[in-house]
Amino acid sequence: MKLMKPTYYFIKRAADIILSGVALLIFSPVLIPLMIILRLTGEGHIFYTQKRVGFRNGEFELIKFATMLKNSPNIGTGTITTKNDPRVLPMGNLLRKTKINELPQLINIFRGDMSIVGPRPQTMECFKMFPSDRRDRIYLSKPGLTGIGSIVFRNEEEIIGKSSKSYDECYRDDIMPYKADLELWYLKNKSLWVDAVIIVITALEILLPDTHIYKKIFVDLPLGKHCQ
Repeated sequence: MKLMKPTYYFIKRAADIILSGVALLIFSPVLIPLMIILRLTGEGHIFYTQKRVGFRNGEFELIKFATMLKNSPNIGTGTITTKNDPRVLPMGNLLRKTKINELPQLINIFRGDMSIVGPRPQTMECFKMFPSDRRDRIYLSKPGLTGIGSIVFRNEEEIIGKSSKSYDECYRDDIMPYKADLELWYLKNKSLWVDAVIIVITALEILLPDTHIYKKIFVDLPLGKHCQ
């Protein structure tokens, strides 16, 4: 990992505070009605909090909108979500597809648990599926709302669903090693410019999911295999 100047971290943290704060204000007309809908549907829960691995492998409480049954981690495939997962609540599919369920993480960013761009925070169960020789390096940067791993594996549930392997085998043998390589690529190449490009690509991937524009911009990304 390359050493970054203190100004990089100062500017990045300032940008996180400003952008997350402004985004919370901008999205409030959508978030408030959505909170009411979630309260009146499903199990009546608005938010779902879960311990995730963060900066320097410490744990924090990640906040999401509730899209699945509250007891989901103890049902079926545990912390791994599959396509057409029966544990997803009525509003859940729409929120997950549009990534609106991730918006409460703006609170995590504002208070310093996360950054806008960084390695995706994993549950401890999934974190232990990272190759052991890479675990100590991935979170030398704060976890992010988006990142190169999040972009490449935007349709992770579909990838797992199409695999002939079991969910655990697909995650352990193919997805997590490749995610580790992607996150280490970010650590090696991170800069304010790369962060800005990742934010733009994230928006484009949501609007135009089949373009895979990241492949044309980041041509030196590590190659990996999806589950077959």
